[in-house]
Amino acid sequence: MPESRTYGDPLETIVPIKKRGVWRELARSLSTIFNPFLTAFALFAILAHIGAKDTLDFWRLLFVSTFFVSVGPMLYVFWLNATDRISDLDMSVRVEREMVFTVFVIFDILGAATLWLMHAPRLMIAAMLGYTVSTLIVQYITRYWKISTHALGITAPLAALTLLYGRQPLPFMVLIPMVCWARVYLKAHTVAQVLAGAALAVATTAFFFSLFHVGLLSASPIR
Repeated sequence: MPESRTYGDPLETIVPIKKRGVWRELARSLSTIFNPFLTAFALFAILAHIGAKDTLDFWRLLFVSTFFVSVGPMLYVFWLNATDRISDLDMSVRVEREMVFTVFVIFDILGAATLWLMHAPRLMIAAMLGYTVSTLIVQYITRYWKISTHALGITAPLAALTLLYGRQPLPFMVLIPMVCWARVYLKAHTVAQVLAGAALAVATTAFFFSLFHVGLLSASPIR
């Protein structure tokens, strides 16, 4: 048998498998890096910087907002996973999500109320209420359908920043289809589910930014 035939067949099987592994790792990396908790943390860090009067005010706004929208819910999910109350950190089993999202809604409501009582900038209250209503809608939809929170999580911050800064954040919009592709590739969601998550993020963000007259939806300053 020719040498090319002897060593060719194994390579023909190994290379496609390796390619599939690379795409899967890329999809997993995108899902981890742009986790909804981390993207929410990044957004409120930016909003706290925009709205703070001084350094102390920045840290105060950052701590309160990120605790309720990111750190607290994330620690709760870690605890659920560590005590085997959920199957994995992504809450892949749809029936597990309803209970978890109920707690997320409570976190968001408390966050919005705390920011309101602190007389936080309107843009932070608007963003927190956007997350609150989005989470409430996701909690309801989850009973029947597994809408993508990753798609929602990457789209909401970019929608908010676009409403604040116009065209400047547009190059980062490429992250939305990248994250949506990752969730579909990993078979975590369907195309319809990621599109629904992205659409919900745009709708709730635009509604509350308009309601509070923030950014491009207002003639007043960003705050």
